[in-house]
Amino acid sequence: MILPCFRWIPWLNHFMLQPIATLHTCYPDKFGVPRQSGLVPQAWGVIEFEPAFQRPEAVRGIEGFSHLWLITQFHQVKEESVGLTVRPPRLGGNERRGVFATRSPFRPNRLGLSVVKLERVEEEVPRLHVSGVDMVDGTPIFDIKPYVPYADCVSGAVGSFASAAPAAQTVTWAVQVDVPDLERSILEQSIALQPQPAYQETSERLYATEIAGWHVKWRQVGDAGVSIEHCERC
Repeated sequence: MILPCFRWIPWLNHFMLQPIATLHTCYPDKFGVPRQSGLVPQAWGVIEFEPAFQRPEAVRGIEGFSHLWLITQFHQVKEESVGLTVRPPRLGGNERRGVFATRSPFRPNRLGLSVVKLERVEEEVPRLHVSGVDMVDGTPIFDIKPYVPYADCVSGAVGSFASAAPAAQTVTWAVQVDVPDLERSILEQSIALQPQPAYQETSERLYATEIAGWHVKWRQVGDAGVSIEHCERC
C-alpha cells in the first residue's frame, strides 16, 4: 500500500508534506552550488525514491520528457525568517527586495523549484539520473513534474534584475592537479559563477568548498578572473 505524501489537517489549515525522494548531487556543501539550475550543465544528480514510491509504474513514461520540474526543500537553511525582505546576490547583496520577488532560499516554507535535464532512467528499482542541478546533496524532493515546453516556456517573459544568466568569470589554475575532465568542468563552471558573497570579492580572501569529490580553494583575481589555488581529493 502506498502511503500519501501529505495529509490535510482542517483545524490547522495546512499540509504536512513528506518527501517522495532524495536528490544526491555533486555538491556536498551548499557553498558552491549554482544559484539557478542549468548554469552548470554537467552538474549531476541522482534521484532516489522513498520505499513507498520505488515502483516502476511511478515513473512509467517519464523517459519521453527531456526535462523535469523538481519541487524541493532548502533543508540546510536553518535560520528562521525574521522579515519579508532579502538581499539578492544578483544585486550585490546590498539591496533589499521582497522575498516573493526573489528566489532566495530564505523563504517561509523553504521550498525550491528547479528544472533539470533527465539523462536516463533506471526502471527496475526506479532511479532518475539528471543534470544541470542547483541543489546540495541530500535535498528532499516533494514532487516531480515533467517540463512541458509549450506551457512552461513563456515567450516575451520579463525577468526584472535577473533577466539574463550571470556572466561567468575566467578560471585559471595556480596549481597542477590531475582532475578528470568531467569533474574539472564541474569545478571550473561552478567557481566561474562566483558563489562567494558579492560584498566579499577581494583578492586577499581565500574561499573553500567541496565540489564533485574535490576540496577546492580559490581567490578572486581582478574584476573578471578567478584563480584556483588548491585542489585535492576529499
